[in-house]
Amino acid sequence: MRIVLGVEYDGSAFFGWQWQDGGLRTVQAAVQFAASKGANHAVTIICTGRTDTGVHALDQVVHFDTCAERSHHSWLLGINANLPDDVRVIWIQETLEGFHARYSAIARFYRYIILNRDTRSALQRDRVTWCHQYLDAESMHQAAQALVGTYDFTSFRALKCQSVSPMRLMYFIDVYRQDEQVIMDISANAFLHHMVRNIAGVLIAIGSGEKPVAWAEELLASKNRQKGGVTAPAHGLYLAGVYYPEKYALPKHSIFNKLPATAQRFQHEKQL
Repeated sequence: MRIVLGVEYDGSAFFGWQWQDGGLRTVQAAVQFAASKGANHAVTIICTGRTDTGVHALDQVVHFDTCAERSHHSWLLGINANLPDDVRVIWIQETLEGFHARYSAIARFYRYIILNRDTRSALQRDRVTWCHQYLDAESMHQAAQALVGTYDFTSFRALKCQSVSPMRLMYFIDVYRQDEQVIMDISANAFLHHMVRNIAGVLIAIGSGEKPVAWAEELLASKNRQKGGVTAPAHGLYLAGVYYPEKYALPKHSIFNKLPATAQRFQHEKQL
């Protein structure tokens, strides 16, 4: 039986998602331990996308295989009882054979939150990125539209990114202001390492007036990461949702209603 979980976590005190040797605290280790306790046997957790140190999740999707039979309520209680306070399973569902948390995904949705005011936040210091310079959200949104479509995102990937191809399909990028926050909602069929944070760094430079609106398009065309801007901090970033084919009947964030009907899953290198 394949079980799918929606996982919420505060990444502030974790060394990223992926299990690491040496006893470092990771989200995968925490969830795998709790799920193994709930199943009463060792399980291996597979996630949609590995988040870096300090990155949060509103709805990370993971799966594991088990021979244990439990009600949804029992799974939810059993796993959460063995999780630390900064990780929670928010939903659980059995799924069809062949589902894969990473390879079955059609789209990922990230949210980047910037606190745009004169002073830092005492309460949100690890959950938002602070920028004291006023940001023009409309200019940031305008600049971001040049990145929507299928492109080579070399200029926005980490120099050590291990993905074979830099080609990705960007479905949408929306930048808007809510009171003291400037928020970027971004969705693609898949993302390169540091891609969202590098895009956020470029848009912050544009929003502050340091760079012109056309800079985002110029960087995209250059296909040169060394010409890009600063990588925005991790703590403003959230994995906010994942969209799968309707046949799996998994929870769907309303923002995915914006996707075109032709949206299809990304062909990962290991699948080609």
